[in-house]
Amino acid sequence: MGKRKFRSLGLVGLGLVAGILVSVGVTAVAQREARAPIPLEDIRQFSSVFAAIKNNYVEPVEDKKLIDGAIAGMLSDLDPHSAYLDAEAFREMQTQTQGEFGGLGIEVGTEDGYVKVISPIEDTPAARAGVMAGDLVIKIDDKPTKGLLLNDAVKMMRGKPKTPIVLTIMRKDTPQPVVLTIVRDIIKVRSVRSKDLESGVGYVRIAQFQEKTGADLVDHLERLAKTATPRALVLDLRNDPGGLLHAAIGVSGVFLPGKQLVVSTDGRAPDSRRRYETVADDYLRGSDDYLKRVPAWVKTVPLVVLVNAGSASASEIVAGALQDHNRAKVLGTRTFGKGSVQVILPISRDSAIKLTTSRYYTPNGRSIQAKGIEPDMIVADNAEGDVYERPREADLAKHLSNDKDPTGERKSAYSDPSRAGELAQRTPPKPVEFGSADDFQLKQALNHLNGKPVQIAKAEDAKPVEGAERPAEPAGSGTATPPPASSPTAPANKVK
Repeated sequence: MGKRKFRSLGLVGLGLVAGILVSVGVTAVAQREARAPIPLEDIRQFSSVFAAIKNNYVEPVEDKKLIDGAIAGMLSDLDPHSAYLDAEAFREMQTQTQGEFGGLGIEVGTEDGYVKVISPIEDTPAARAGVMAGDLVIKIDDKPTKGLLLNDAVKMMRGKPKTPIVLTIMRKDTPQPVVLTIVRDIIKVRSVRSKDLESGVGYVRIAQFQEKTGADLVDHLERLAKTATPRALVLDLRNDPGGLLHAAIGVSGVFLPGKQLVVSTDGRAPDSRRRYETVADDYLRGSDDYLKRVPAWVKTVPLVVLVNAGSASASEIVAGALQDHNRAKVLGTRTFGKGSVQVILPISRDSAIKLTTSRYYTPNGRSIQAKGIEPDMIVADNAEGDVYERPREADLAKHLSNDKDPTGERKSAYSDPSRAGELAQRTPPKPVEFGSADDFQLKQALNHLNGKPVQIAKAEDAKPVEGAERPAEPAGSGTATPPPASSPTAPANKVK
């Protein structure tokens, strides 16, 4: 399994979008079309192929099927995140950011022709049935998935709530296939969760960036302070695949002063070159200006942000902004590295394209594309090492390059064939339940906030920390004093 490379990422009936989305109208399509001449010779060639298929294919083919396939092919050949949204996919895209949708509750991708589970969503049918990150789905009901298009597999796994589906799964270190019967349900993803931790530390977890994430975050912070104002906060963005750009700006604005730069974007079209700040025009999409309700203590309370390789796009924007403004310490493992923005362009009443139009940059001008955010304190999933075999943006075929540092891509260890044997023999650590008493990274965040040494466990991206104390035991771990805050030009602030 270590030799396999992820070729694409998809999401199964769960509405998570591993990216930043911005919706624009049909007029934007016309404006873009007007800027470039139509390649008539290429259009004639396309028309010839279309006619040849219509007239000579062994079975009749509907015109719409051919056109849809051609559009999908054009987009899939660009980058891993551009895609054609047919009527069904477009409807789901419109509803998914509301946080409620039908399905199993798993994020999936493809690997060597099979459907692979990236992550089950907390408290969903898939998670309750025992689906785990890294599982290969080899059969859906009675149909093998080998060679099945990801979109087709997604459609098979969707269905009416309360209807059963049988997934046959191959799991690493499990010799026999695992057969799971899962009952589909309406998936309601709670974007924000919170609770009080030890000695006055508040814990807030964001699972994805939806329309109401910013307002929900403020509500949770107000509730945390009802009994006593927290003396510190932990913001957990682990396994958060992203979502809406304005939600990421709003969440950043909860912790930053007014009119601070959160992210900038740059692309070929003039309207793709923008600076997004913590001002109402950039984060507000309703009448509730929730940043006006942020308690004063939130702006200054000590803050640690938890990230991992499953933290992508919008969550990387938040982590990067808080890191660049020296508002928080980032702890965990290097993030996914998705530094591009997708625009939803409707092309008819019931279909659209999702098109990558720009790259985004942190306030200090860093591009994280195919590199990710490097934490201030690199701490593995638990004391034994990293738990999940997670791909990163750099592992995906046809991914965009990093225009600031083309040679600085960071692939996951599992795309390195030379390490396949080593990784196959590794005993998988126990999966992490975020926010629990056994959450190793959270424990280290609390150590940092309490002025105690942070235990730097072995991680794939770990590197020696200057001045770190690394005792001989326990094996694979050590302790280190957190590095000081980096200035915008300090080498420690670069992603390598």
